Amino acid sequence: MDGIGLDEGLAAGISGSTDGLQLIAFSIGEQTYGVEITTVREIRAWNGATPLPNTRDYVRGVINLRGTIVPIFDLRARFGEGRTEPTKTHVVVVLSVGEKWVGLLVDAVSDILTVARETIHPVPQGNSLDNELLLGIITHEQRMVGLIDLPAVVGWTRAAA
Repeated sequence: MDGIGLDEGLAAGISGSTDGLQLIAFSIGEQTYGVEITTVREIRAWNGATPLPNTRDYVRGVINLRGTIVPIFDLRARFGEGRTEPTKTHVVVVLSVGEKWVGLLVDAVSDILTVARETIHPVPQGNSLDNELLLGIITHEQRMVGLIDLPAVVGWTRAAA
């Protein structure tokens, strides 16, 4: 990323109109993240998942959502912040990534945001895992929101998604 505007990878990961972008925002600890609202299929309470053998620590298992098997990813663990110990307040955000559906286990859904595309900034370079899993950073009403790169979070290439 060049630090001046949206690079090709960032632009490729964001769809929709050229005016604004609608995001659903959710929290992991004190940090706020967002995904395009057009990818959200459902938000549901955490009711557990069926574990799968030989999976990464951030894969909590799968759920059966009206006949569709949906893998559940623990977003806290995916960002390297330890495994989530779910409570009644945790939710799963079910999203579509291309033809596939995935669920993200998050602390809470907080808001629906409409942001101007010019407020999306490249992720600062560093050694953080966040660099690989975020499309950009948005400043919105005095807070920073990480724009999630869904294919990267779930380990799929954009072509596979």
